[in-house]
Amino acid sequence: MSASVVVGVDIGGTKVLAGVVDRAGVVSGTARRTTPGRRVVAGQVEDALVEAVVEAAAGRRLAGVGVAAAGFVDPRGERVMFAPHLPWQGEPLREVLEQRLGCTVVLDNDANCAARAEAHHGAARGASSALMVTMGTGIGGAVLVDGHVLRGANGMAGEFGHMQVVPDGQPCECGRRGCWEQYSSGNALVRNARTLMGEQPSVLSEMSGGRPKHVTGPMVTAAAEEGDLVARQAFASVGDWLGVGTANLVAALDPEVVVVGGGVSAAGDKLLDPARAALRRALVGAAHRTVPDLVAARLGPEAGMIGAALLVSGVADAQPRR
Repeated sequence: MSASVVVGVDIGGTKVLAGVVDRAGVVSGTARRTTPGRRVVAGQVEDALVEAVVEAAAGRRLAGVGVAAAGFVDPRGERVMFAPHLPWQGEPLREVLEQRLGCTVVLDNDANCAARAEAHHGAARGASSALMVTMGTGIGGAVLVDGHVLRGANGMAGEFGHMQVVPDGQPCECGRRGCWEQYSSGNALVRNARTLMGEQPSVLSEMSGGRPKHVTGPMVTAAAEEGDLVARQAFASVGDWLGVGTANLVAALDPEVVVVGGGVSAAGDKLLDPARAALRRALVGAAHRTVPDLVAARLGPEAGMIGAALLVSGVADAQPRR
């Protein structure tokens, strides 16, 4: 019989990423599926998740599966209570997946999982306190103290993306308006670029066939690499809002380091340089304190998947601090 494997899964608003992960956090194979979206039944999302896990395992026996979910996970790690970009509301995801996969399943919020991975193997390693901000379709987050995730009374701490930063601002998929993620996220980046395309020339017009609605985040990143002014302005706006929101978090929690992960963070300094400038400008008492480093996650888009797998392996805290 072949050796058993642990599979980590990161499921967000646009994709499911699954991979075999060992105790050292090394990924040996991945599988990807497109997330069906919010306007489908929960079972369709679970189908995509199971398909990705089975493909990643490649016929090997499953020792366990860790799931990093983009949503509010209850304190016992059993249900996704609400997911702004997915159809889950009180979904008993752990039980459903254990029945379908025939193995132990561990469930937590995606940013919590990414933070654990960065604490053990990445940019937060050795830090006594850290914040994780994940930028993808929206914004997720986590608070780390001595390598442990603080989850809060309801298991929902770290939902930074839904802090209101603009009263009566942009509508958000959570049902409210003016949330931080509407100004600093992958969706915000694309929306900014589409708006700016109507005001000045851009290589994005050629990339999208002249149709702004076809512009994607990777297109904006590629255009920025070419020096396109519209793409760089779009990143500058998202980065500025990232710094402003981070300044509020730093004022409240005073971390040693802030780690920025998620797909948008792949842009590197095009995103982080304006964010660092805005953080110093917006942070109260910046001239009289040590401003925390604002750094890119080292594990990239695989951080959530790795952190979820580490929970199964017992490497990370199996019962996160409340």
